[in-house]
Amino acid sequence: MKKSAKAKGSSSKAGPSQRQLRVAEEIRHVLSGIFGRGEFRDPDLATAQITVTEVRIGPDLKRATAFFSRLGRSDGDALVPALVRASPYLRGQVAKALRLRIAPDLTFTPDLALDYAMKIDTLMHRPEIARDLQKDDPKAHDPESGDQKSHDPKSGDPESGDPESGDPKSDNPEIH
Repeated sequence: MKKSAKAKGSSSKAGPSQRQLRVAEEIRHVLSGIFGRGEFRDPDLATAQITVTEVRIGPDLKRATAFFSRLGRSDGDALVPALVRASPYLRGQVAKALRLRIAPDLTFTPDLALDYAMKIDTLMHRPEIARDLQKDDPKAHDPESGDQKSHDPKSGDPESGDPESGDPKSDNPEIH
């Protein structure tokens, strides 16, 4: 009898297995320690402040991608060639630290999540966006009357169940 090619518990839509997550976290821990100690002969890496934010490893545990960021800087792409040069050394250090059958090949990718979050934060604080967000806020304070409810006829009366006010009741006869 021939066994199925699909491994137990693996699926194309499922996330990483518990073993993948555990091994990836161990690799991240080892790499963070190496970068923290600055154990490099390469001058580009010796002075760089690198943080390993995440490691993702394939289901066969042969390839790992390490996402990194530089503290206080957003030029992570400049370090990729130096990290590629150092990857055999880093792979050897991972192999010494972890008891795996095969030491995974390491690739390095700048982590852009923080840059993306800062960009979104900047956009959210732009005056036109902040104004729109304040207008949509049902608890916006009316400075003239001291009342919390809006008296603008266009925004609808909150007591009438207008759908624009966020109330589940509606004046729509089709729903009643």
